[in-house]
Amino acid sequence: MANENLSDAKKAKYDEFYTQYRDIEKEISAYLEYDPDVFRGKTVLLPCDDPEWSNFTRYFAQNFERFGLKKLISTSYAAESKTYKGVYQPTLFETRNPQFDPQKTTIRGKIFTLTGDRTGDRVADVDDLEWHYLEGDGDFRSTEITKLRDESDIIITNPPFSLFREFLAWIVEDEKQFVIIGNKNAITYKEVFPLIKENMIWVGTTSFNKDMLFISMEDIDPSEKPSTATRIVDGVVYLRSPSIWLTNIDHGRRHQPLPLMTMADNLKYSKHKQIRGKASYDKYDNYDAIEVPFTDAIPSDYDGVMGVPISFLDKYSPEQFEILGATQRGCHDEVPDTRKYDDYWEVKPNGEKTGSSGSKTNENANILGNDGKKNYFINKDGRVVQSAYQRIFIRHRRGSKK
Repeated sequence: MANENLSDAKKAKYDEFYTQYRDIEKEISAYLEYDPDVFRGKTVLLPCDDPEWSNFTRYFAQNFERFGLKKLISTSYAAESKTYKGVYQPTLFETRNPQFDPQKTTIRGKIFTLTGDRTGDRVADVDDLEWHYLEGDGDFRSTEITKLRDESDIIITNPPFSLFREFLAWIVEDEKQFVIIGNKNAITYKEVFPLIKENMIWVGTTSFNKDMLFISMEDIDPSEKPSTATRIVDGVVYLRSPSIWLTNIDHGRRHQPLPLMTMADNLKYSKHKQIRGKASYDKYDNYDAIEVPFTDAIPSDYDGVMGVPISFLDKYSPEQFEILGATQRGCHDEVPDTRKYDDYWEVKPNGEKTGSSGSKTNENANILGNDGKKNYFINKDGRVVQSAYQRIFIRHRRGSKK
């Protein structure tokens, strides 16, 4: 039980970090470039926020007039309701306000709203934010916050990663427009991938090739060496996380076709040694599709089904490709399994058995053979296959039967 509590606390701690202003600005600018009026006349809700600390609140408040917003709403979650509580210290912004209540500050969330100029300087910005305590703790699932969702047009935030599935479902059930941050693995969730496949949501403009750095509120002992996921700059702690933006708001990048070479040219000139010089692309042992281990190696002239890495999604143009499914369970009906591995067992590169059966790789895209570098699967007849990690199945639009 102690280890379980420690694990829960660790997960909760990594829910408590804040998005950098420049990352928000870069992402939102892409939607504005595609449609300068995307926020005009809209009510924007920033839930799962700490408005005093959040760069989301600061960014949208500072750009309230430029974006033509109708209303900005930002809410926070009460300190005492968080799994990882840390050391809570009210900000001077709150304690110097006449409505500050030392009893409410830890058990109630707060709501900040902006509708126009209050200070009389003829500019609506961060100085015009009004705030008060919520009736509850600010949980997005509460009736109080759900009512705010219902009155909003667009929801933008960095929700707790541990609650990502619930948060996305909460947005989708009311058919809201949104821009949110999630872990890269979120795109493989059974609650998320079908929405991507049906072109109901898509990834933002931030590249899969770079992890995002978030501002952490964690105190780190300067004498301790920070973890590889942590960076300290001028006393500020940053946490590196493999994260992406997910949205249903259009942006220009997703309509840019990916420049590609033919299959023959890839086999002859590709910069990837796994492809260059081969006679052909590998074909999966358990799916009627070819393995394309790099997005830039997708052959321009192949009309069949291809398995590509999940990082393909930040290059995906719905006009150029059709997404057919993915290797995870329940997501590849259009590309059915042609073989199962229940009578196989897993083996380490040194030949030692792991104790796991081959059923472990039934939901992976598998290739015949063994590269000698990672675990493989073998049956009693000596037949060997190796997993190609998670793959998304795609096809060129011209090759679609639809």
